[in-house]
Amino acid sequence: MIIDASTAHRVGVDGWVYGFPELNDQQKFLVSNSKRIANPGCYPTGMIALCRPLVDAGILPENTGLVVHAVSGFSGGGKALMAIHHAGEAEPWGAYGFNLQHKHLPEMAEYSKVGRKPLFCPAVGSFEQGMVVSVPLHYDQLHEKGRSGAAIHGAIEERYKDSRFVSVRPLNETSDLERGAFLRPDSLNDTNDLELSVYANDDDGMAWLVARLDNLGKGASGAAVQNLNLALGLDEDAGL
Repeated sequence: MIIDASTAHRVGVDGWVYGFPELNDQQKFLVSNSKRIANPGCYPTGMIALCRPLVDAGILPENTGLVVHAVSGFSGGGKALMAIHHAGEAEPWGAYGFNLQHKHLPEMAEYSKVGRKPLFCPAVGSFEQGMVVSVPLHYDQLHEKGRSGAAIHGAIEERYKDSRFVSVRPLNETSDLERGAFLRPDSLNDTNDLELSVYANDDDGMAWLVARLDNLGKGASGAAVQNLNLALGLDEDAGL
């Protein structure tokens, strides 16, 4: 059995299964019965988790032009970037990907089921682990039945109601934000958890979808262990 953490087998390669078990009702079965598993990217894990339920529910139209903002801990850049940050030589926050050809774009388009590459705006912060992925929406981008915070939140909550690792916070939940305002990117560090939030303003017709995860957990090695457990017939959370 092979679990590939690269981008080589994630999109358009026969014989490989995408290793996001929560993708739909069939994906866990497919992972469990595969010998070739393509581990998802960290950024796509957040974006896909937020958007795929909305497409499946007939809320988010296919081919919608989305914008995805994300910030990751610097460990996502590998040893070279980690060394720069540990030496105190890095900028406090740095956006990148200005060629608009980020390696995760095909994966986002394919498995979100939107079918169109989003405008992706990634950044690295001066913290080692953790990640926040955001998808802002105007209601006029959505089918009419999905034009409310309750409808958006309900579709996402329904998808993950039986999930071991993916949780959905209450609609417009702000009581646990830092100083009542700030969503920390590192609150799920050293876990395989993925936490989804929906913030909505029905009066102005807009929503802000947010995913929080450990880029080294559910965004990398944690997801690999989860997939390994499923493929070997072990408890999904063994070792996690």
